[in-house]
Amino acid sequence: MRLLRVLPAALLLATTTLASALFAEVKVPPIFSDHMVLQRDMAAPVWGTAEPGEEVVVSIDGQSHTTKAGDDGKWSLKLKPLKAGGPHVLSIKGSSEIDLQDVLVGDVWVGSGQSNMAGGVGGYAKGDEVLAELAAGTYPQLRFCRGKGGKWQESNPKTNPGFSAILFAFGQQLQKDLDVPVGLVLGAVGGTPSGRWLTDEMLANNPHTKDYQAANGGDLYKQHIQPVVPYGIRGVLWDQGESGTAIKGLDQFTTMGALIGGWRDVWGQGEFPFLYVQKPSGGGCAWDKSNPTNRMAEDFTELPAKPQQGNAGEYRAHHVGIMKHPSTAMVTARDLGSGIHPRNKSGYGHRAAQVAMGFAYGKDVEIYGPIYASHKIEGNKIVVKFNHVGSGLASKHGDGLQGFAIAGKDGTYHWAQAIIDGDTVVVSSPDVPQPVSVQYAWDKNSPWANLFNNDGLPALTFRASE
Repeated sequence: MRLLRVLPAALLLATTTLASALFAEVKVPPIFSDHMVLQRDMAAPVWGTAEPGEEVVVSIDGQSHTTKAGDDGKWSLKLKPLKAGGPHVLSIKGSSEIDLQDVLVGDVWVGSGQSNMAGGVGGYAKGDEVLAELAAGTYPQLRFCRGKGGKWQESNPKTNPGFSAILFAFGQQLQKDLDVPVGLVLGAVGGTPSGRWLTDEMLANNPHTKDYQAANGGDLYKQHIQPVVPYGIRGVLWDQGESGTAIKGLDQFTTMGALIGGWRDVWGQGEFPFLYVQKPSGGGCAWDKSNPTNRMAEDFTELPAKPQQGNAGEYRAHHVGIMKHPSTAMVTARDLGSGIHPRNKSGYGHRAAQVAMGFAYGKDVEIYGPIYASHKIEGNKIVVKFNHVGSGLASKHGDGLQGFAIAGKDGTYHWAQAIIDGDTVVVSSPDVPQPVSVQYAWDKNSPWANLFNNDGLPALTFRASE
């Protein structure tokens, strides 16, 4: 009996000793490592664990900050904003000391989604000669990290093959254009729906999704993204959509609204830029296939005998709509090459960098082709007005502009004659004397649709009616 009375006390002592040992040393998450990139021009968070009540001092580039670990052993603080540059040493001192070497300051982007984000440079370089050439290079100002327990790596011919192909191409181009260090954090899993990349709390906090639950409890978010929150970032590049949402009753537009808003809430950085790659991939012709970015686009073809009457273009048009969420932009992929897993990862990454430069950094570069803005009916014609006309609307290939169809009250679409007039396109058909609706590039794939702006970017699919 005496042994039974003593045992709980011994267990309590052992448990206390173990807990103390766990926090005896100052520790930080794996994302804080040698070769890391800290986000420039913001109060970048640093956090970790230590002995409860222990004083922790964090220093870098002449600044020093002090905090204490709470009763749970956790501590956190924020650095004063740093300018791009380095290398620096990030020193973290308590009862023990961590000195992280070769720390750069620049822009940090998170890449997430499914297989087209997860697929590695090594695999895709076999069918993408541009990517292969890039992968053979060394880029001292470009760094990689995996969100699930990974540490930072420098970009070189040995590390490049093991990283995300699209994220590598994106970051390499971005670093070249910005001339500042760029850090890339990867959290992506092939074949996954968007509903596993957000939590029940994120759904509950969105008025359009509050009655739904995350697929698998948001397991992928918790495994791959949560470990790096609230690490300072510049934005997110998302490539997912083929696997839908896996949340019954919720479409991709609505789910992505909750995901984007939810990620921004937990990060606490406001509305950072969220870029996403257009789905389905490819399906259209390009302005100029001699451009390396567009070399795998579909060849231009003649019109099919009849336009699509059903919903074949609905998903493509619906996916375009995700850009309506705040501070969200789409990476147009219609002219980059088709397939569930497009081989042209260099082109996709470089197009994403172009969008980032115009959308996130405010550079004077067009990021979209013509986008439907409005229309009006004038007798037997429909006048369609476009945004993002860039340096002007233009047709490319063939004998004239094609890909538009109009319908009357019977809902049957007929191919239309289309004429560019300033920032509008005037469409008509002798078969539709009283038109009520218009569509463009309305199909899963539409290599026959040839409206662009003079910046070389393709018009986006749409259908509109009275």
